[in-house]
Amino acid sequence: MPSRELEYPKQPYSTVKRLNDRARYSLETIHGIINSSPFINVAFQDSTSPFPAVLPMIGQMGSFSRPSADLGDVLDLYLHGYVSSRLMNLARTSPDGKEEGIPLTISATLLDGYVLSLTPNSHSYNYRSAILFGFAQPVVDPAEKVWAMELVTNSVVPSRYQNTRTPPNNAEMQSTSILKVKIKAGSAKIRSGEPHDERGDMSNQELRKKTWVGVVPAWTQFGEPVAGSYNQVDKVPGYLEEWRVEGNEERRREAYEAVKEVVKAKQREEDE
Repeated sequence: MPSRELEYPKQPYSTVKRLNDRARYSLETIHGIINSSPFINVAFQDSTSPFPAVLPMIGQMGSFSRPSADLGDVLDLYLHGYVSSRLMNLARTSPDGKEEGIPLTISATLLDGYVLSLTPNSHSYNYRSAILFGFAQPVVDPAEKVWAMELVTNSVVPSRYQNTRTPPNNAEMQSTSILKVKIKAGSAKIRSGEPHDERGDMSNQELRKKTWVGVVPAWTQFGEPVAGSYNQVDKVPGYLEEWRVEGNEERRREAYEAVKEVVKAKQREEDE
């Protein structure tokens, strides 16, 4: 862990302009959102198309040179994809002038609640969102590629890589590409707390008496595992059940904590 909290540099393209009090530039915060997202959105420009492309992908922050590095350290983003996909082909055939790799914009959002106010215009979400900007190149070192495949697999279900047939065989290595994204800048935007309404609506007692306001906490919930038709293992493995149960409870707690966060801050201000 760094001795002080590291932040991404504020660039014109990465600085949060609107509601900038919700902005965060901490590496730990941004990396945590990316690594907690089941998938991330990856945007790139293909010269054969007039429109930017956006793909949902699986990825994870990590460091091959420093595997024990935590979320607050400088990390790379590893993206997993099929070898002949458009993005992988673009990265592989990037012109010589783009020595850093192809430019990518990556985003992820976690929903913590629906915020219901007195008027539709004041409705909102409790959320945690992050965006990263960086340059991507294919991983060519076999050792780093296998390490990244393990990293990404275990980001889906912890310890899954160790509890399957590994290492990948030659056909799997040939058909899979890993992109390594060197991050240049990033930011996060977080909203938490209860609803907020305009002063005029707050003074309208008739409106307040007929309109319910509050937050509906929201989180991803994993259900009971359903065995496949050719499964021969009697019980759901402990590592899988532990991940499911503990993950459900952790996400539930985060959703309810997001409701309380600003309320607590307001109470402190009133006490002072």
